[in-house]
Amino acid sequence: MANAYQAALNRLADNIASVLLGKREAIRLAIVTLLAEGHLLIEDVPGVGKTLLAKALAKSLNCTFHRVQFTPDLLPSDLIGTSVYHQPSGEFIFKPGPLFANVVLADEINRATPRTQSALLEAMSDRQVSVDGVTHHLEAPFIVMATQNPYEFEGTYALPENQLDRFAVRLKLGYPDRKHEKEVLTQHREGEPVDHLRPVVSKEEVIQMQAAVRHVRVDDSLNEYLMDIVDATRSRDELYLGVSTRGALTLYRCSQALALFQGRDYVIPDDIKTLAVPVLSHRVVSRGFRQNGRADSASVIIERILAETRVPV
Repeated sequence: MANAYQAALNRLADNIASVLLGKREAIRLAIVTLLAEGHLLIEDVPGVGKTLLAKALAKSLNCTFHRVQFTPDLLPSDLIGTSVYHQPSGEFIFKPGPLFANVVLADEINRATPRTQSALLEAMSDRQVSVDGVTHHLEAPFIVMATQNPYEFEGTYALPENQLDRFAVRLKLGYPDRKHEKEVLTQHREGEPVDHLRPVVSKEEVIQMQAAVRHVRVDDSLNEYLMDIVDATRSRDELYLGVSTRGALTLYRCSQALALFQGRDYVIPDDIKTLAVPVLSHRVVSRGFRQNGRADSASVIIERILAETRVPV
């Protein structure tokens, strides 16, 4: 089963990698998020390719795509849509907003106010929006890819914990190495390469692969291993807030997706270990315990938990 989809997934990864140079691991995480029916948060300083990754993934899929630039004056109705009075019929007609697309790029999400950010919650969690008491369902597949600058940058608002918990994966790109950055200079000499990308995977293929993910086998010993990691986050002195049940389920589903991406129909411990930091680190809150004169980040604490948790044989 898994091998049948590997060619399409490799084609998708190669297409994105042709414009986002030297970031194979970030591309893999983005595709895993799509397969797991989750949402992706790309966090880093400006200018390192956050928007490029989101645009390249969207353009590689033969799906509808909308980009929304988040600003302080963006209103919830600018995202969801609004009811407009239609004079000939004497009725209000719903006009969908840009959230009605298969792939939604929420660019610089933390520059909008918390009220506008929260307008995404129902869509991300339930694949639907409610306007004037009427529920409107979003077409599958549906993924929100949000970019954000670090919180200390001027004009940003921190995302609340309940919204962070809706993002399956958070990743950071970092600066490219010298070799790939030099290639970027040459590649952009005559324009933006991402503008010339063509779709390589259809909407129907995406839906089929998302359904296949749910049939990837997970041994009970791996369920216990995953729960040992999650439980450790809830009893750790360094952590004020541990991983939620939604976070545990997301790690489970993303591990299935990573197995499918790698051509397997079963999960192995390395799938869980590989995804623990990008899936769990944004769901926990550190108390700021200090070691060696500095406060440990959530990612460091998750890595320490992984090192201390017994791996099933």
